[in-house]
Formats: sequence, C-alpha cells, structure tokens
Amino acid sequence: MIVPEIVTNNQPEKIVRIELQYLPCLEYFTCILSNDVTWIDINERYIKQTFRNRCSVLTTNKTDTLTVPVKGYDQYAPTKDIRIDYSQDWIRRHWGCLRSAYGKSPYFEFYSDELHNVFSKKPEFLVELNYELLTICLRLLGIRKEVRYNLSVPINGDSSVIDDLSLINDKKNKNICKYYQPISYYQTFGNDFVSNLSIVDLLFNMGPEARSILLRSCKQQ
Repeated sequence: MIVPEIVTNNQPEKIVRIELQYLPCLEYFTCILSNDVTWIDINERYIKQTFRNRCSVLTTNKTDTLTVPVKGYDQYAPTKDIRIDYSQDWIRRHWGCLRSAYGKSPYFEFYSDELHNVFSKKPEFLVELNYELLTICLRLLGIRKEVRYNLSVPINGDSSVIDDLSLINDKKNKNICKYYQPISYYQTFGNDFVSNLSIVDLLFNMGPEARSILLRSCKQQ
C-alpha cells in the first residue's frame, strides 16, 4: 500500500503508535511525516466521542463535526470490531455537508468522486471505511512513509515505540499539538484561518500544494 522511504543514516527508526481516525486532521498526517514507521493499532479499545468516527470541516458560518454512527458494542470492544450503523442516513448528511462546504473549492471536483466511491460501497466495519479513505488521502498527498496496521503484533511496553494513542485531536487537550504547527492556506469561507481541520479541507482547497503545506506544518522534534 505505502512505498517506504529509504533510511540513509544510522539513527534508529522512529516508530509511532496511533489509532485509525475518520478523515483525520492535519496533525495526524504531520505525525506520519515526522516518524519513520507508523503503527496504526486497530486492536486497541474503541473509545466513543473521539475522532475514530468523526472529523471537523469548515462550513459557511462555523466548524462542523461529522460523525459516523456505529452500532452498539461492548465497552471493551476493539476498534476492528466496530460496525457502522446504516439505519441512519449519515452518508447523505456527510456528503451533502462536504459538497456545501467545498463544492466551490478549487480541487473538489478533482478528488471528490474517488472519495465518494468509498462511501457508496457501504463498508460494514468502521476500520474498513477509515482505512480506504486514509489510503486515498496518503496517495493524493504523496506521503511515502511506511504505515503498518497492527492486527496481532503486541507493541504495548515496547520502549522503541512512541505511544501516541489517542493523543491526536484529544478532546481534553484540543489546543495541544505535538506534531503540528499551523501554516495558513486558502480556505473557502471566512476571513480567519481555522487550523487542524480534516485533511479534506486542505486537499479540496490546495490540491497539489497540500503536501508542501503539511511538510512546513511539521513541528521540529
């Protein structure tokens, strides 16, 4: 899926553990760019009201949160077992919001069909939806870092792995970013720049320039 970059120095690899999020924010991608290998843990316990099933986009008057509804689950259920609830008409709501927010953005028509096709397939599990959307976004951004999906390899307690699980877009520390420093770019609405929105905000507005903006948005570690 991802073509790894070649490590040309003798420094140990920087390996980070994070969760799988829905159309993640910019810091999620600066985290991937800032490390050599990213472990995306889908065996971790699912936590409700987090960005595992939601994202933030900029609409006419405000920042809007889009949430993928999920079916009932045990409190200790791993993320990989969470099923999407299609009894609610959430796809129409999400896509209607994205079209309203970004339909007039410079690159919406370039990228929207491929992303919409993922929703049209109605994947059963949340990880399937998030995985396909993330794969597309990584390719569109030209990110060639190594990304691994943790199915069975235990990495808890491994001191070589940076454990940033639930760190990115943590609702308890919303304004604290370990990997991201805001670099303003063109946004369709408003005069004041809104930082760290879903990656679709950057892609639809900036297109091929998105990767360059992400690279400049990486905090020095």
